[in-house]
Amino acid sequence: MQDNSNRLHEILGLMLQSEASDLHLSARSVPVVRRDGRLEKLSYDLLTDKEVEELAYGIMHPQQRIVFDQLHSLDMAFALSESERFRVNVYRERGHVAIAIRRLDHYFHTFEDLHLPPQLAEFSKLRDGLVLITGPAGSGKTTTLATLIHQINCSRACHIVTIEDPIEYLHQNEKSLIHQREVNTDVHNFPDAVRSAMREDPDVILVGEMRDLETIRASITAAETGHLVFSTLHTGDAVGALERMVGVFPGSEQDAVRMELSMVLRAVVAQRLLPLKEGTGRIPAIEILQVIPAVAHLIRSGKPAQIYSAIETGTALGMRTMEQSLAELILKGQVRSEDARRLARDVRTLENRLKSLGVPVSGVN
Repeated sequence: MQDNSNRLHEILGLMLQSEASDLHLSARSVPVVRRDGRLEKLSYDLLTDKEVEELAYGIMHPQQRIVFDQLHSLDMAFALSESERFRVNVYRERGHVAIAIRRLDHYFHTFEDLHLPPQLAEFSKLRDGLVLITGPAGSGKTTTLATLIHQINCSRACHIVTIEDPIEYLHQNEKSLIHQREVNTDVHNFPDAVRSAMREDPDVILVGEMRDLETIRASITAAETGHLVFSTLHTGDAVGALERMVGVFPGSEQDAVRMELSMVLRAVVAQRLLPLKEGTGRIPAIEILQVIPAVAHLIRSGKPAQIYSAIETGTALGMRTMEQSLAELILKGQVRSEDARRLARDVRTLENRLKSLGVPVSGVN
């Protein structure tokens, strides 16, 4: 066991030295890291199937081993030290164990540090409703949510309950009282934990991820009953998040769900990360939908395509499309146009936006 512990510490040390965000351990492969969005092989020996399996089981507690043996997949957190924590996903592929490890920050960022638009800070002042942060895996959703929760914690006397799989950022009580519950450790699953949270006198509930119908249903109910609920979805844009939420319900329920969302949804933030044009690191492109009365009407009416127009015309209220955000990053010289084009929902819309800003499209690089 000690040899396995030393091996894992050694590999994680190499990950930290390379300033990578993620580490992948697989049988018959050298460790692979992701740095600034790109995969790179570490200078290390090939890992055997047995070594990877022993590394995985060596960081699980007994209940987690039971869950992994049953489901063949497990999310968990692991601490190398007080200042170095990691999110770990252990899974099986072709009968072998593999491990994906993400480095977690041990301190909280400001919105300015993360290059997030200042209007996002306003969502921490809401008293009720549902706020969604969307984007693909690795787009910074959890960090944005942690920043919002930290701002509430430091500025308001609230009871905050978080439900996470696993817990990534460790909050300490500031002005708020905060309780963090981890799936498979403190609670069995998300929907039961959300329903339980509503009996725990919360003001704010964080649902780490809305993965299924029952979690979405429970989160909407929590928002309807006067709580402020934050959660995430794996969708590419704000309107796609709405369609995803409605689409998981049976057809007979979808009109009712649209009505509920039109009343409780406050905002949807979609974010993607792009490599910086100069130097290392990445910067977010942010789409913001705020549910004003006109947007609520479109949600009730089942007219998602028209919501894009509402976002475009709502810039004075703090809304913006992904194309508007990408164009701004290009204009400021922070990202390459080819990287921005890959993330644009509509490249022609992006080009038109650049022209309106005086950027010669053919000359942008």
